[in-house]
Amino acid sequence: QVQLVESGGGLVQPGGSLRLSCAASGNIFSINAMGWFHQAPGKQRELVATITSGGSTNYRDSVKGRFTISRDNAKNTVYLQMNSLKPEDTAVYYCNAGVVVTPGAYEYNYWGQGTQVTVSS
Repeated sequence: QVQLVESGGGLVQPGGSLRLSCAASGNIFSINAMGWFHQAPGKQRELVATITSGGSTNYRDSVKGRFTISRDNAKNTVYLQMNSLKPEDTAVYYCNAGVVVTPGAYEYNYWGQGTQVTVSS
């Protein structure tokens, strides 16, 4: 069994910063891509940023230059540094990881439970 546990959400004023963390634990052989998604009320879940095991990153246009995704492979942890936050960034943020549990096995997709980020004055 694999678990992803997120932390770091909260309430912040516009222009402020937050850092989200997501730690994977359990029966893990390796983790391929990791990422962050967000879901605002009444909207679909959307990709925010991804990072490969080698460190290549990808961002949605609306967060480029403001958000930075990083990972610590030794700790099976992915981070999302969010700067210059805007009210439209308000959403539940979910982490995602492609996990291989044994050598040669297929990759399975796992999700965290979500953490609320609210940007408001």
